[in-house]
Amino acid sequence: MVGIIKKVPYPMCGLMLALASTGNLVMSYGDVYRYVFGVLSSILLLLLVFKALLFPKTIAEGFSNPVIASVMPTFSMGVMIISTYLKAYFPIFSYILWLSAIVLHIILIGVFSTKYLFNFNMKGLFPSYFVVYVGIVVASVTAPVYGKLFIGQSLFWFGLASYLILLPFVLYRVFIVKGIPEPALPTITILAAPAGLLLAGYLNSFSIKNVYIVNSLLCISIIMLVLVAVKLPRLLKLPFYPSFSAFTFPFVITSIALKGTNAYFINTGKGIALLGHLVRFMEVWSVIIVVYVLIRYTFFFILPFKSNPPLGSNKGA
Repeated sequence: MVGIIKKVPYPMCGLMLALASTGNLVMSYGDVYRYVFGVLSSILLLLLVFKALLFPKTIAEGFSNPVIASVMPTFSMGVMIISTYLKAYFPIFSYILWLSAIVLHIILIGVFSTKYLFNFNMKGLFPSYFVVYVGIVVASVTAPVYGKLFIGQSLFWFGLASYLILLPFVLYRVFIVKGIPEPALPTITILAAPAGLLLAGYLNSFSIKNVYIVNSLLCISIIMLVLVAVKLPRLLKLPFYPSFSAFTFPFVITSIALKGTNAYFINTGKGIALLGHLVRFMEVWSVIIVVYVLIRYTFFFILPFKSNPPLGSNKGA
């Protein structure tokens, strides 16, 4: 068991986050489906916690790599969502857990900024930077569970500002500079996540909604989804890397955002049939890609260890 825990890669936090989010995505089809994904997410969470406790030096090693360091906050994002599963059974504990995850995310923003943002290097910029600065908007998605809309609204504006600042730099890095190392190529799919996360956070944390903000974030979400979809066939042909976790949450959170937007339009009497079809397709696709990556991770753990280049190495594109 210790051998398995030692093998746990920190980028698996992204899959943990995606599993917890998928549970919320499919909740409308029955609580049993939600809790299946919630239990799977919790198992990964425990493995990650044990890894950090038993091998604390690996945390510092992870922060020495810009890709791994920038996906570390998916841990706090996942904990925010998992806390909502516990609300009905342990309300005080779940609230403390939620607040603790927000504080942890803020700390991770500070640590990451000190190490990488203040020593900016375009070659060291990856789409996963969005995780650090926009990922905290998961608090906006979950804030209504605890009745803390002010926190959700405040962090939404922080995430939106961060997104608007980072977006041109990340697009320039991905499509103009290029040269992202092969182990980090799956992080390109993270391009689809921020707008969807912002849209979901806005819909959840604001009781009075500005239709222009909703429409703008919806359009950006769909555009980014198309950009990622064009890249996806090539990315899925890559050999397995822990960064495969990046294939999951962007689609799940976009599905949640589209589903919420569709409900919003229907409630305002402006339902769009095509959006409804897109929602159903994205729900199915999100579950498929999450299960696929979970299976790939399962094989990663049970098959003999094969050393891959680290995520920040220069092998590949």
